[in-house]
Amino acid sequence: MGRHSQNGERLRPVDLARGHGLSTQAIRNYEEAGILPAAGRTLHGYRTYTSLHAGALRAFLALVPGHGHRTATSIMRAVNEGAAEEAFRLIDESHAQLLDDRRTLRAVESALRDLESTTASEQAVVSGPAGTFIGPLAEKLGIRPATLRAWEHAGLVRPRRDPRTGYRVYDEADVQDARLAHQLRRGGYLLEQIAPLIAQVRAAGGLEPLEAALSDWHGRLSARGRAMLTGAAELEAYLRKHG
Repeated sequence: MGRHSQNGERLRPVDLARGHGLSTQAIRNYEEAGILPAAGRTLHGYRTYTSLHAGALRAFLALVPGHGHRTATSIMRAVNEGAAEEAFRLIDESHAQLLDDRRTLRAVESALRDLESTTASEQAVVSGPAGTFIGPLAEKLGIRPATLRAWEHAGLVRPRRDPRTGYRVYDEADVQDARLAHQLRRGGYLLEQIAPLIAQVRAAGGLEPLEAALSDWHGRLSARGRAMLTGAAELEAYLRKHG
């Protein structure tokens, strides 16, 4: 059987696998998933591949970092099934998601800047040493108490209960969470989008430690964008081979 070739010479599964640190079973799995076109067979039933399959493998592996394994698989399957428009739609959706993630990051950074600009005296009006109740906090934020209760149900704020009265009591951290939620809601974000961001602020231990996380977030978005460019180049090369 043949070795690696650029001109249609037959390739074994191991020839494809070696160059990418994969197992031959992975190559077979990729073919079964539709990531690679169907392999040819020898008289003895062994799979044989060509440079077209090698191009498909390169395209898929280049798509994964930018689009994720599931979407990259769907893109390659669509191309191999002759549904290029579906592949392009999936790529567009990934780019739209990246743009939405960038907007979310900007909204978080804007909300944090607004929080940091809040003076200590403004904080004191809302949250005294013993905390504040739902009415004064809602009034200060310009929202209804029912909105704060909805935010609590969604996990955005976690007030404690006064053991004597059963009333909700918001401490300084709760007030900060409520302010951040308020800024993001004003930016048009849904509660289910805001909840993980609030959790990230809590996990970071406040606003200052979150700066490193935001910087890392910027880096990961940039890496995704660049990976999408690399994936696009390899996919274009494969499309030319695929015809």
